[in-house]
Amino acid sequence: MSTEINLPNHVLIGRYLKHFYDIPTHCAYGLSDRALYRQAQFGFVDDPLMNAFLASGFRRNGNTMYTMGCPDCDACRSLRIDPRLFTPNRSQKRVLKKCNRVKTVVNPLEFTKEKIDLLDQFFASRFPGNDNDAANYYGTFFVNAITDTYEVEYRLDGELLGVAVIDAGRRWLNAVYFYFDDRFKSLSPGIYNILFLLDLCLKQDIRHLYLGYAIEGHQPMAYKKRFKPHEIFYGNRWHQG
Repeated sequence: MSTEINLPNHVLIGRYLKHFYDIPTHCAYGLSDRALYRQAQFGFVDDPLMNAFLASGFRRNGNTMYTMGCPDCDACRSLRIDPRLFTPNRSQKRVLKKCNRVKTVVNPLEFTKEKIDLLDQFFASRFPGNDNDAANYYGTFFVNAITDTYEVEYRLDGELLGVAVIDAGRRWLNAVYFYFDDRFKSLSPGIYNILFLLDLCLKQDIRHLYLGYAIEGHQPMAYKKRFKPHEIFYGNRWHQG
């Protein structure tokens, strides 16, 4: 085993920070006049380095690792859960009961017409007028060559209900994206997806599930904070949420 695995996260990441550059753009969440992505492209990120990036608040987009460096805002804060400590609340237990007939399959990422059609429907329902394109999302956001990526398919009576795109390592799991058929929204598929991923982590002895940003002041992200206990990353360290 390489001794690099035992190096502190800041030492591992520090070797690569010189390659990061800033991209100013508009805030996708409407919270600030200007957002700033601090990012770098990678050909490959091994398991210890990806673990270090995630544990330091970084996210993945395609072959790009990034973090936010917005000058007037720090609302984008990564959230993670230790599945060994998590206990579902009463509402989450009801979701598990509602979804007891949902079947799940975990496979390597695969580009299929069924999934593209569902993602296009999801975009049209959730983000009308945004001109999002499912095929482009798969090609530039989901698909990557820098880490191991998988899909979780959720089906009810054989019909595709939703799909989770995840990155996974030995001790970490990164939730990249989840989309679903709006006809099944009464089942709370977004909540069920997280509950399933937490259970998957327990079975695989994975120590942290990273759920992306829990954005202060952005209500659509608030559901993530209802999974407790959790940790929020800000001020260069994790805080109990």
